[in-house]
Amino acid sequence: MEALDYHAEERRKAEFDVEEMKIVWAGSRQAYEISDRVARLVASDPVFRKDNRTMLSRKDLFKDTLRKAAHAWKRIIELRLSEEEASKLRFFVDQPVFTDLHWGMFIPAIKGQGNEEQQQKWLPMAYKMQIIGCYAQTELGHGSNVQGLETTATFDPETDEFVIHSPTLTSSKWWPGGLGKVSTHALVYARLITDGQDHGVHGFIVQLRSLDDHLPLPGITVGDIGMKFGSGAYNSMDNGVLRFDHVRIPRDQMLMGVSQVTREGKFMQSDVPRQLVYGTMVYVRQKIVADASCALSRAVCIATRYSAVRRQFGSHNGGPETQVIDYKTQQSRLFPLLASAYAFRFVGEWLKWLYTDVTRRLEANDFSTLPEVHACTAGLKSVTTSATADAIEECRKLCGGHGYLSSSGLPELFAVYVPACTYEGDNVVLLLQVSRFLMKTVSQLGSGKKPVGTIAYMGRSEHLLQCRCEVERAEDWLKPNVILEAFEARAARMSVTCAKNLNNFPNQEEGFAQLATDLAEAAVAHVQLIIVSKFIEKLHQDIPGKGVKRQLEILFNVYALSLLHKHLGDFVTSGCITPKQGALANEQLRLLYSQVRPNAIALVDAFNYTDHYLGSVLGRYDGNVYPKLYEEAWKDPLNETVVPDGYHDYIRPILKQHIRVARL
Repeated sequence: MEALDYHAEERRKAEFDVEEMKIVWAGSRQAYEISDRVARLVASDPVFRKDNRTMLSRKDLFKDTLRKAAHAWKRIIELRLSEEEASKLRFFVDQPVFTDLHWGMFIPAIKGQGNEEQQQKWLPMAYKMQIIGCYAQTELGHGSNVQGLETTATFDPETDEFVIHSPTLTSSKWWPGGLGKVSTHALVYARLITDGQDHGVHGFIVQLRSLDDHLPLPGITVGDIGMKFGSGAYNSMDNGVLRFDHVRIPRDQMLMGVSQVTREGKFMQSDVPRQLVYGTMVYVRQKIVADASCALSRAVCIATRYSAVRRQFGSHNGGPETQVIDYKTQQSRLFPLLASAYAFRFVGEWLKWLYTDVTRRLEANDFSTLPEVHACTAGLKSVTTSATADAIEECRKLCGGHGYLSSSGLPELFAVYVPACTYEGDNVVLLLQVSRFLMKTVSQLGSGKKPVGTIAYMGRSEHLLQCRCEVERAEDWLKPNVILEAFEARAARMSVTCAKNLNNFPNQEEGFAQLATDLAEAAVAHVQLIIVSKFIEKLHQDIPGKGVKRQLEILFNVYALSLLHKHLGDFVTSGCITPKQGALANEQLRLLYSQVRPNAIALVDAFNYTDHYLGSVLGRYDGNVYPKLYEEAWKDPLNETVVPDGYHDYIRPILKQHIRVARL
């Protein structure tokens, strides 16, 4: 008997070629084919089952994670998967695990910061997983302020070794994933000290555990930091604590790609410029932005499909009730998130190109774009992760009460994603870094130095500070050039206003402290402009497939105008648009929702997520929600017995009035 598809009618409404949109989402036909093949491989393997994950104890969850990691590595070897295919397999297994840090941080850091000899020594072992590495930077007392790290690496010229030491409790390494129970080695960031002089924070490869019995080596105290937010979620990861008691390592285990210590103990900058470390940073941040689009699209897929299944109110003459997705209040909350998923996907694609470009420039000793790249990647990491975390929670609320069930997939998705707002840089701190770059750019506008890249619009600041939006009718807001200029004017005016206000303070640092909120908002305006501009660039590409480009144009307009609506105060008070033009934008936005509506299910189908990866009863491809919700309820361990454990000890005495009351 063929399974029913409760979304079949919705899928027939689609006004575009869904298969072609899948390729657009994946980035290329080859990427789509790899992703599709690997996703189905994972979904069909019983070892990768995850529907019981939130019910497991911490120990059982961790052992289950180790089993999956080992099985994934086995399958990668057996099937001779490419690096891209192996990465996709780990992605679709969808369980935070020590290998995330091994492949995502430990290896890239050695490639980016180690010299040629170190790469030849350590990378072959790491690629074969003969050693397992983690990235030990954050400490109990310092996270975002890397220069405040307290762990020391003191050079001993008599033995040609570094002595790694944790001088205070707050110098304990705290949070590194994979550290708690698995990693054999760590890339430890510590203060380099030679002959009593502090040379700042540098990286050191330190072996933590024996490769024979996995016991910690002498002088090393290491363990797990404990349970984290949510059920399942990030509790599969052994985030660790690490302390050193005068642990000695050979001198050549300091990463010496950009600086080194000689046998005599002399600190030297190498011939390779220190700016090379930016390559690793850009790689990590572009990965974070890509992950944001994945997490957001996953939540949106669940909420959209369930909104089409769920019916409430509106029944006429005994007919069916209204689909929740047809209510404008639902559309106004859901469709901007759908558009954001596509927007983040495309800016993530551009960041991949940026990483390639930065790498090429660094190899040619061209550092001209580095300040702009640093600000751009910091800002995009901050804005996309904050928006995604908020959006996942909004999607849970869009699913009503059922969204609170673990089986909806949304509580665990939220719990596993929200750390992105604080790891690899606290989001507010990153925005303030962006704002400093913006203030420096504004201060140099009269110097003849031309702004480049994502800040190039500042070179037209004279025009942007004077221009007036020419929108007269709602449909004028459908013109990309009109939208782009409004966003450019808003970003430029907010930055220039902050710069003028800073000049009123005799001490600039005091000004930065007092105006921090305004500066962060100016940074957000700048980053949102980047995302809008990259979406426009995507629309200028040759996009095949019936109706595909038209749908992307609609999504672009929804994304941009929903941002304009959300930040209307910025646009109006800075004089970019008038209140009437703001009202026309809202009018156009309502019309756009009606155009998204018939295509909503097909637009989330284009993400091409298997039911296994989604991990949601509410987001099932076939829409068969209610029977499956009922079925899932009976799988809970509480339902293994009809009469609960503890009935005779606690419930029956209450019912039978048999509680023994102490006489006071």
